[in-house]
Amino acid sequence: MTTESGQSSGSKPSDDDDEAWAKLVPLDTRFSDIEIRRSDMVICSEIKPSSSERHEWCRITKNLGQGSATLHNKSSDAILVDEALIPKDGAVDIMSGSEIVPGPGGQGYLQYRFTVMPAPDSRSQLLKISIDPDHAKCSICLNVWHDVVTAAPCLHNFCNGCFSEWMRRSEARHQHVLCPQCRTTVQFVGRNHFLQNIQEDILKADTGLRRPAEDLAVLDSSSSIQSNLIIGSKRKRRFSTLVSPTLEERDSLRLQCPQCAATIGGYRCERHGAHLQCHLCRGMMPNRTNFQVPLHCMGCDRPFCGAYWSSQSVTHGESSTPVCSRDTFRPISERTVTRIPSITHEMNRHEQDITQRCIAKMGRTVQDVVAEWFSLFNDRQIDRSRMPLNHAESITVSTHVCNECYDKLVGFLLYWFRVTLIVDYFPADAAARENCWYGYACRTQHHNEEHARKRNHVCRPTRGNHPS
Repeated sequence: MTTESGQSSGSKPSDDDDEAWAKLVPLDTRFSDIEIRRSDMVICSEIKPSSSERHEWCRITKNLGQGSATLHNKSSDAILVDEALIPKDGAVDIMSGSEIVPGPGGQGYLQYRFTVMPAPDSRSQLLKISIDPDHAKCSICLNVWHDVVTAAPCLHNFCNGCFSEWMRRSEARHQHVLCPQCRTTVQFVGRNHFLQNIQEDILKADTGLRRPAEDLAVLDSSSSIQSNLIIGSKRKRRFSTLVSPTLEERDSLRLQCPQCAATIGGYRCERHGAHLQCHLCRGMMPNRTNFQVPLHCMGCDRPFCGAYWSSQSVTHGESSTPVCSRDTFRPISERTVTRIPSITHEMNRHEQDITQRCIAKMGRTVQDVVAEWFSLFNDRQIDRSRMPLNHAESITVSTHVCNECYDKLVGFLLYWFRVTLIVDYFPADAAARENCWYGYACRTQHHNEEHARKRNHVCRPTRGNHPS
């Protein structure tokens, strides 16, 4: 196949002629990209896949700033730019992602997508920071952090397993959890993802600092901090009926969990016991790490109180503090779905509508299809590499997940339902569509309604670095 190329208009080249600042990407994969290396360039290439004859059909001029250019129609006929007809000698501004047809109609002509390349300096610009590994060590085990957590208000950092074990011992022996490094009373501790990235970079740079795998396994087995923990409630105060509580005192009461105030289900919180704040209702619950009911959603690692308070027979209407209902956090097997979640198919409503019509044409309901695919999922017959949840390999239908993660999982299964569906069940208008090169990873579908409608995006990408 002849490589497509552009020919210079003879204008003065730009300062970055050595590098292409943009390109025209043909939607027909048999043809090569047209690289645009000059600030003002006439495009001379094939305009029809059935002919190898070249034509001068447009001039592309780089605009000031990033991301746009002006296209001048130099062909003998009109051309299409983002579905708009540009007459002969006409001009239009184009942006990265604009679709161009070098003719008055889409049929019979090649189609191109205008793509602006990132600036050379932005492609390779990295900020290098020198860090002494001694400043990235846990003061308990004296090794480089592993699954680093940060204590507040002192902001000292430790391994998750080291601090979890320190916290368990402190709660058993003392009234407060003290920072192992400065002895400040710890009020809050949480995982620090920024420092985790730094820790990984340090270990890549100096592999001699790595600990044996068996040591890390022991450390992980002690780790109990999955999300932000609030440690140690303030001493309870008695309020006179004649004096209103202060704002600080009202906040303290609002953050108090039901088991701080009374024994419920045979359990009452320690005075300075660690608590989790529910992601949904913002209410508090005790961090009972050995309790049989999960406190965190496995899909997102966020804490939810619905299952815990349901196991303690505490309901929203009976509690004076925020409490979620059981419906907000329960096993996958106990859930049902009546509609296609809005996040399905990358929130492309055209694809959601097609999936709904396919299901209706089969004489089934969304619940029927999802139940079937959950069975395949539980039998590990589905590739989970692109599953948008944490701990993907550990999730089963008996796993507790929050409503948001359940919707993500349903959307993931409906993707597999669509890509394995035979064409006979597709509506005629959907079956005739061509696949988008970038498949589910296409960004144009989010801002170009026409592109989202006319191309199939429930497919594997054939361009770009995306898992299939």
